[in-house]
Amino acid sequence: MIRVYCDSLGLVLESGGAARRPFGALTFDELFSAADPEALVRGAWEDGVPSMLRKDLVAPIGSQEIWAAGVTYLRSRSARMEESKAAGGGDFYDRVYSAERPELFFKGTPHRVAGPGMQVRIRKDSKWNVPEPELTLAINRHGKIFGYTVGNDMSSRDIEGENPLYLPQAKVYDRSTGLGPCLLVTGEALTPETAIELEIRREEETAFSGITRINQIKRGFAELVEFLFRDNSFPNGAYLMTGTGIVPPDSLILRSGDEIRITIEPIGTLVNTVE
Repeated sequence: MIRVYCDSLGLVLESGGAARRPFGALTFDELFSAADPEALVRGAWEDGVPSMLRKDLVAPIGSQEIWAAGVTYLRSRSARMEESKAAGGGDFYDRVYSAERPELFFKGTPHRVAGPGMQVRIRKDSKWNVPEPELTLAINRHGKIFGYTVGNDMSSRDIEGENPLYLPQAKVYDRSTGLGPCLLVTGEALTPETAIELEIRREEETAFSGITRINQIKRGFAELVEFLFRDNSFPNGAYLMTGTGIVPPDSLILRSGDEIRITIEPIGTLVNTVE
């Protein structure tokens, strides 16, 4: 497996503690458009020039769209139902959890993404905002999963709970997506025991921490990708967030200055602060 980072100088590859820069230009768009992205990265690694990882990392994205799957974990189903009932809504979240068709929604474009170390945002017209830590699939233009990254699906729970038709406003706005710190390119699936960990730090103390594992997800990744690519094309590939199994208590509401740390090994830790 090779980790692909991006900094102000371009892409840099890391494996086994060593880093190399591709000999010649290599972009995320080329990677996501390739029929065999893993082979392309391996070749770039073998021909690469020894380098070092810089600190000015940016999100591992070119022109890819970001999509997301909802209500894929039982814990997420319960939380969404609680939000809906509190606002007088129906049982649609319960129904989508058990339905054949998954919930898939558009999450963002590259300019709405916050990379490692950058600030994510909370909506000014929302009073209840939370992070949603999610394993995120890298999918090439042919619908093949070739890698993984860490995603933060920032969400306005009060807006989403008020009415399901408000979902785009609860999910899609400037810097509503955290992505990084790198793209892990591998031909092997992550083990079912792979952990997703969330820590929210406030004033140098832990305000909340939680952990889940990807074996808690109800739907298979291939199933989610198949539905995403139905009657839909992605010339430069796409990222797909796979849902969250960690839901902070209702008393936990993000504030300006909070630090959000999401760890998924072997990818790494994505760190963002709230603007």
